[in-house]
Amino acid sequence: MAVIGGGPAGAATAAHLARAGLTVVLVDRATFPRDKACAEYLSPEAARDLDDLGVLAEVEAGAQRLHGFRLVADNGATASGRFANTPFTPYRPFGYALPRTTFDAIVLNAARRAGAEVREATALERLIVERGAVTGVALRDARGNYDLMARAVVGADGLNSRVARQLGLARRGRLKRVALVAHLTGVRGMSDLGEIFAAPGWYVGLAPIGAGLVNVAMGVPQSEVAEEGKDHEGYFAAKLKTIPELKQRLESAKFARRVLLAGPFARRASSPVADGALLVGDAADFYDPFTGEGIFAALRGGRLAAEALTAALAAGAATRQALAPYTAARRRAFSGKWLLERMESLCATHPALMRRFIRQLARRAGLADLWVGAAGDSVPVRALFTPRRLAALVV
Repeated sequence: MAVIGGGPAGAATAAHLARAGLTVVLVDRATFPRDKACAEYLSPEAARDLDDLGVLAEVEAGAQRLHGFRLVADNGATASGRFANTPFTPYRPFGYALPRTTFDAIVLNAARRAGAEVREATALERLIVERGAVTGVALRDARGNYDLMARAVVGADGLNSRVARQLGLARRGRLKRVALVAHLTGVRGMSDLGEIFAAPGWYVGLAPIGAGLVNVAMGVPQSEVAEEGKDHEGYFAAKLKTIPELKQRLESAKFARRVLLAGPFARRASSPVADGALLVGDAADFYDPFTGEGIFAALRGGRLAAEALTAALAAGAATRQALAPYTAARRRAFSGKWLLERMESLCATHPALMRRFIRQLARRAGLADLWVGAAGDSVPVRALFTPRRLAALVV
């Protein structure tokens, strides 16, 4: 087995495959630890997957706990929800926030302990295809180029997945939004809640990640960043000052790390499977970072991918048909969140919609908790769409 990508999706997939007794080689063009443009947030339900990987205690030891989220509209209206305050019992009543340099190393080491071979500073040159099926990968490292034959290849190489592109599966949606992410010190007023501020055409989220650092991640139109050229720090600071509350709370804040860029988003493969190959994590789909969905989907998707691959190989070969259960499993696991992501992304950048949404959440006891819980993967999305709860948003 060849797994391309050493982030949470690839490392989780490799760990599960190795545990199942398969020979696994994981490659990544980076060397770890490495910085990553990410909100660095894990939802409460991600704890289930971390526990399954045997790393939950290690993550909890180094992470900040987020007990819910505070939402703020452009007119200052607010609503707060907590993961624990719903009829649905979460795996943990809090989410986690910690730097990707720390988290990725934890999950990658889990793959190593399970028996996967990890090759860093190794790039994918191309897929090896024979008779229409992927049979290996051509790789390049400091020593040169070489081929690695494999019974199946997993593409876990992120938004701009080279595996997805070479398979002809990569698709780009209409949403032209990118993320700018910074670590700041000196941010006043942080609590045990993450925060999301919505503004016309963009939004920004804040979460403490330990050691006095706050992750500040904004989703903005791609065209604005292109116009600003390379002065991402200047653009970032000026943008934050347009939100009155943040202007005050960030008066003494300083950059602790350069601003990192990710996107554009709205990527989704036309299919997550092909003959001899499978896509997982952001390589399979990623719509928008507003709900902080990426890491949970990577971890859960890795488990689903490993289950499908193990069954397919035990039955003979990882054909598209044999991997079809993976497509169905992803739909069952994520279809509700796909809908929620699109709804919340729309509200986040349209002031009138967000003002009304937050006003209704604040007026109805428990409603904000349910929506925050659904965004945190601990409340079934279907629970939001009962007639009574839908009526509460419009009446």
